[in-house]
Amino acid sequence: MRIALVCPASLPATQFGGILFLCVDIARELSAKNHDVTIYTTDLDFANNPKTFNKNLPRTEKTGKFTIKRTHVLFSVKLFFVNPRMYFQMCKDDIDIIHSIGVRSFQSFIAALVSKKRNIPLVISDQGGLTTHPEITNGSFLGKLFYKLQKPMIKFIINQATRISVANEYEEEIFLKFTTRAKIRIIRNGINLDDFGNNVADFKTKYSINYPFILFVGRFHSVKGVDILIRAFNSIKNNPQVKNTKLVIMGVDFGFQSKMLEMIEQYGLEDKIIVIKKPPREDVISAYAACEFLVLPSRWELSPLTPLEGFAFKKPVISTRCHGIPFTVKDGENGILIELEDYQQLASAIIELLDDSVKREKYGEAGFNLVKNVCNSKIMSENTLKIYEEIVR
Repeated sequence: MRIALVCPASLPATQFGGILFLCVDIARELSAKNHDVTIYTTDLDFANNPKTFNKNLPRTEKTGKFTIKRTHVLFSVKLFFVNPRMYFQMCKDDIDIIHSIGVRSFQSFIAALVSKKRNIPLVISDQGGLTTHPEITNGSFLGKLFYKLQKPMIKFIINQATRISVANEYEEEIFLKFTTRAKIRIIRNGINLDDFGNNVADFKTKYSINYPFILFVGRFHSVKGVDILIRAFNSIKNNPQVKNTKLVIMGVDFGFQSKMLEMIEQYGLEDKIIVIKKPPREDVISAYAACEFLVLPSRWELSPLTPLEGFAFKKPVISTRCHGIPFTVKDGENGILIELEDYQQLASAIIELLDDSVKREKYGEAGFNLVKNVCNSKIMSENTLKIYEEIVR
């Protein structure tokens, strides 16, 4: 089968986030089954920001058994990258099915136009909070206006789609406001366990960390709740259980980095918190292996991959009881869920896990079993392929 995967970004921009990894993992798994897979994307390079587009990246590149085809972005508004040449590129290629990931994108709009013009079946996945992302209602005036202007485009994409792949029941309810249940299939997000083998670098040695540490991995953005985490950690910094424990914060600036560093200085936490900016992917993976557990107090998530990556190393997760998070992090099973914005409850949860190694091991084992049996790229890709085959037949 000739499969066209469409995404706003692809390799080497690994810090773009989850939709990139989902797209690459599907491409890797299905091309290994001898399907002809091409990712159509932009030339985003992600030099510690979401606005660097690199004309020097190969226009066509073979990665393993799949192909990446890039076209240049003429301009961007927030994460809306405009690369119109992708339309002509897709129109001339032989394609049996199109799968676009990230509905609020120019690339999904192009995928829908090509699907309509050439009568090629279209599958869409969002992963971006179609109507629930906080910036849609709480962002700037211009930002909210931009999201409103996108509504006709989104309706066109959804109407053109033959099938909609969603990660959980929470996301299914979002799409039911636009379409019927018959169009929707639930496929759990998964990670590639091959990326999380035992042969990882020594994180503590590289960063000269001689103490146990807890870990935050994510964009430096208010939606990720890093400010809640800093307040929580400040409230327990003198607790005997935390005395010899560090907090490691790893990520890329999405507008909150200056405020984050200001908070760390304001609370006098420079010796307790280690900030690693724009970490290489291998350092993130080695940090998972070395940490005690992950703390991810997000204000919004659809179906987060970071907890799954922590689970791959049998690390429990503390997160928030909101949106799509409880479909991944199960309170009292593979982690602890706190109420949104409650930094005191977060502080208590951190102490609880630091104080109980048996509980950490139990939760970590449950998380690993979730990834091994359900939330991995092989099962995700097999179920995605079933959608393609159902449509093509």
